[in-house]
Amino acid sequence: MSGIAQYYQPEDIIGKKVAVVTNLKPAKLMGRTSEGMILSAEKDGVLTLVSLPNAIPNGAVIK
Repeated sequence: MSGIAQYYQPEDIIGKKVAVVTNLKPAKLMGRTSEGMILSAEKDGVLTLVSLPNAIPNGAVIK
């Protein structure tokens, strides 16, 4: 349940470390509740996920 489906196939992002905003106000998307958002940037119709080096542990706070 994500707006990135038109840009990425699931196999393109499996194993990648990306930035996610969590604990957002619940919103209904495609009939399901979402409380998070994958961070990305778009330029000229090209969407790029905000990725992190593997040295950054899962759950690290982004400042």
